[in-house]
Amino acid sequence: MSEWLVLSIALAAVCAVVLTVIVVNQRRVEADDDPSETPDVMDYMTMMIGVVYAIVLGLAIAGVWEARGSAQDSVRQEAQALHEVRERVQVYPAEVRDRIRADVDAYVSHVVRTEWPHMSEHEELTPKGTRLMDTIRRDVTQYPPRTDLEGHAYQPLVDQVATADAARTARGENAGPTMPGVVWFGLTIGAAATVGMIFILQIRRTGRELLLAGMFSVLIAFLLFLIWDFDAPYGRGIGATTEPFLALFPHAAG
Repeated sequence: MSEWLVLSIALAAVCAVVLTVIVVNQRRVEADDDPSETPDVMDYMTMMIGVVYAIVLGLAIAGVWEARGSAQDSVRQEAQALHEVRERVQVYPAEVRDRIRADVDAYVSHVVRTEWPHMSEHEELTPKGTRLMDTIRRDVTQYPPRTDLEGHAYQPLVDQVATADAARTARGENAGPTMPGVVWFGLTIGAAATVGMIFILQIRRTGRELLLAGMFSVLIAFLLFLIWDFDAPYGRGIGATTEPFLALFPHAAG
């Protein structure tokens, strides 16, 4: 099922629940009830809860967005480093050059076709991807330069392999959720408390008030969905993608 379809169903359900509770609650209110009699301290507390929760939501969204950006940067750095390796080995003999380029192509194809779906589902890298990276490192480092030109290219190639390996490690570390469970607990309780303020304010069954109550509850649900979707940088619809690999290695898609 599409994540956007799930979001639509969830938003509709939240809105329906809130509006139903408001309508049912108003049926129990006496005819002479005056909502203007709500204590001033209640209005103040409602405002403060809303402000505090808005700050918490903003920090949570900023945190998961930064994590997603960091994850995408790791992918871009890994792809660029491997592209540099593939291009700089042109000064090596044909046999060595073709072998290293074949190793790079095999690794990138594995990442795009196999490791990425595995990482999204299991939140970890594949052992085969690690072996393919080790093969690239071994072929680059174990070739002894025979000319000055090859000697000048050797150390930059080793550095680029190390950069790609470090970016791969960072990609593996970012594969799982970035938000601790205790933060999700606070966000959930805060959402319930914030939406619950609607009932304390004694909203009536007028069209305008019901519309505002529904829009407010839908907004809170959408922001929580946004945080949840960004929380797994590689595993959900708005996460990091393999675009940097495909841009530099178009053949990797098959």
